[in-house]
Amino acid sequence: MRRIVILGRGGAGKSTLARRLGEITGIPVIELDQLFWRPGPRPSLPQEWTRTEREAVRADAWIMDGDLGPYEVSLDRFAAADTIVVLDFSLPRCAWRALRRSRENLEFWRWTIGYRRRSLPQVMARISARRAAAKLHVVRNPRELERFVALVAATAGRGTTSAS
Repeated sequence: MRRIVILGRGGAGKSTLARRLGEITGIPVIELDQLFWRPGPRPSLPQEWTRTEREAVRADAWIMDGDLGPYEVSLDRFAAADTIVVLDFSLPRCAWRALRRSRENLEFWRWTIGYRRRSLPQVMARISARRAAAKLHVVRNPRELERFVALVAATAGRGTTSAS
């Protein structure tokens, strides 16, 4: 594992997982929200975002966390990834985490509430269309997540980062 994409609805724990994997593997973490959102918050312009994402995926190793939902324009990170993790946690779990974390706008809540019905099918189609040989992990609950993290830690402890 050298290039990891982490996706999921708001409040799923994408950034937390990215930080944990970064600590375990030593791979740098790139938070897409920090790159994508402008003050306001306003989304980046599509052509600007495409350039930014292409520049970020050039690195030899990275962990990119973030699901841009309807703002996805460039899928370069999917094509460049060797591992894709989709956090498909329940709405109540994610809503609780999001409420504890911060105040969110109406657009965030619409996206989060409709994620499984609207966004997740699109995400899975984008992954299928753009991933080359990336290993896909769909994680549906905290127990599965802990097993995945333990697998990464065990393989990283052996001097490799290729979880299978």
